[in-house]
Amino acid sequence: MLIDYHIHAVAHGEYDFTSEWIKQFMIQATKKNIKEIGFSEHDEFVNKIDLSVVNNTKEKIKDIDVKLGLEVDYIPDREEYIKQLTINKNYDYIIGSLHFINGWGFDHPDNKHTFDTKPIDNIYENYFDLLISLVESNLFDIVGHLDLIKIWGHRPKNKSVIDYVMPVLTRIKKQDLVIEINSGGLRKPVSEIYPSADIVNAMFESNIGITFGSDAHHPDQVGEGLNKAYDLALKAGYRYGVNFKNRKKELFYI
Repeated sequence: MLIDYHIHAVAHGEYDFTSEWIKQFMIQATKKNIKEIGFSEHDEFVNKIDLSVVNNTKEKIKDIDVKLGLEVDYIPDREEYIKQLTINKNYDYIIGSLHFINGWGFDHPDNKHTFDTKPIDNIYENYFDLLISLVESNLFDIVGHLDLIKIWGHRPKNKSVIDYVMPVLTRIKKQDLVIEINSGGLRKPVSEIYPSADIVNAMFESNIGITFGSDAHHPDQVGEGLNKAYDLALKAGYRYGVNFKNRKKELFYI
């Protein structure tokens, strides 16, 4: 069963959360035989989300299941804000992601030059230390694009990426979180799925659940690269993925 849990209908605020616009994402999903999608807007655009729009549009397209999620930037000392943002709401899942290191939006094109001004191993260490804090905050259901730090193609020099990742996977397993396999990286300069194959292999060996997302910011991107993400999971040994309803996990056969 194909699912796509990482869809941003309002993108970075340039689109409105209207029934006609939502419908375009759903139509594209049905064309790609996707059976379940999840709208997971960035938390700064939470006020644009209209649950009634989702529900009304679902009534018009019957052959696809629609879930509502939220992608939240984890930033230290923001935990209470995140808790209040998500508690007692109608979300099916919450994705926790990192886009900032000490205020530096490392994945924004305007800021990528900063990678050339800092030791790359220090950047990786800071990123994965923050990721451990994200996991241990107990605020999220899914860890989003786990190795996003590689977006521009930079790799650590003194340690392997897996050395940075393994302590994070240990915490993820302990917290019983799910990791998304995100095909959005195929559209970025790194041209690689998040996370990479060696990390997905380690995830399987650690018995960590997975889900899938395209990180679509436009209807044309729905499901893009999703088959490659599924292939990556299958090669690692996965046979089941995880979907969510009311923040409760369910298994589906992939």
